[in-house]
Amino acid sequence: MDGHIPYLNAFKEFPEEMKMYGDDFKIFHVQAWPKYDDVYKKMHALAGFMDLPCFPDITEHSFLHPNILCMKYMMEINLPDDMNKWTCRVINKIGVGETDFLTLHPGNKLTWKVKYDILAVAIIIVVLKILFLLDDEYEWLLANYVKERNKKNEEGCPIFDIKKWYIVVKNILDVEQKKYNEERIRRLWRCEKPLLYSASEKYVVLKKKQMVMDLQRQFRTLTGCLELTEKRKPSLFQFNWTEESTKKDCFHGHSLGAFLQQKGDTFTPLNRDYWLCTVKKRKRARSPRERYNESDFPHTYQFVLDLFSFLLRVQPYLIHEEVSTIEQKLFRSKLHMKSRIFKVQKK
Repeated sequence: MDGHIPYLNAFKEFPEEMKMYGDDFKIFHVQAWPKYDDVYKKMHALAGFMDLPCFPDITEHSFLHPNILCMKYMMEINLPDDMNKWTCRVINKIGVGETDFLTLHPGNKLTWKVKYDILAVAIIIVVLKILFLLDDEYEWLLANYVKERNKKNEEGCPIFDIKKWYIVVKNILDVEQKKYNEERIRRLWRCEKPLLYSASEKYVVLKKKQMVMDLQRQFRTLTGCLELTEKRKPSLFQFNWTEESTKKDCFHGHSLGAFLQQKGDTFTPLNRDYWLCTVKKRKRARSPRERYNESDFPHTYQFVLDLFSFLLRVQPYLIHEEVSTIEQKLFRSKLHMKSRIFKVQKK
């Protein structure tokens, strides 16, 4: 997505008549990706400083609405389509789908500033915990049960096997993570338009730039590497489950019926347990980063956090904090009850 919004090099887009020299260029000498928290805070600070009016309403038909974002990310990580009903139920239950809650009001400091993508993936994680518990035990017992059911039901709609899903998605994630890390290592933090700290050094800088480009071209010729003529266009999805190589491992059409029980006109999960992220708080922890310690939580839960962390390019503790917030709203009446606390031993 480099070269596309929001990953634009502002200096590169400046017109020729716009000249800048000296210390001002240090602003454009970028050598690292910005952190999500920094961008988020500066975005709201800038909107308030510019005294921007209220942003357009975010309705159920808007892309930033959690119903649509949840659907998008469930498709992204290869979860069954049937889960969409459950994410919608959670959204309605905790009231995060309301227009007033979602719409940005820059001048009003009392309104909640929503992290739309993080909110959506946190809702998906809560639904996964409701259905499969994610305690490193219950979900694997379900997987063994589903495996036998699917053997007897080869012609009908397959039941979602969370163990098989875990293996498939983890393999894809490992490949994409390795590719992403290699691209970050190879990245050259330089602008095609050279940064000139003074008008007198323009000739020297341009000459050095041309020399570097010639050397790179010769190196590619010697190594047989082809030069990319076009940059890859941005896509809504990083994982593709419709290609021939991955189509057989697509879980979108799988059923969740085996994990539900019907009571009248409504369906409820067979799983009656739930563990709260909020019950595990570290002493003297002030910031979200300090309140989150991955060794305190089950491996399956940690895997889902890491999966969404990779997709959103954010730290896992930010998603975990949002999950805790949703749980407080969803189980507000039950927070006084003693909840199960899981401790995963370090390997």
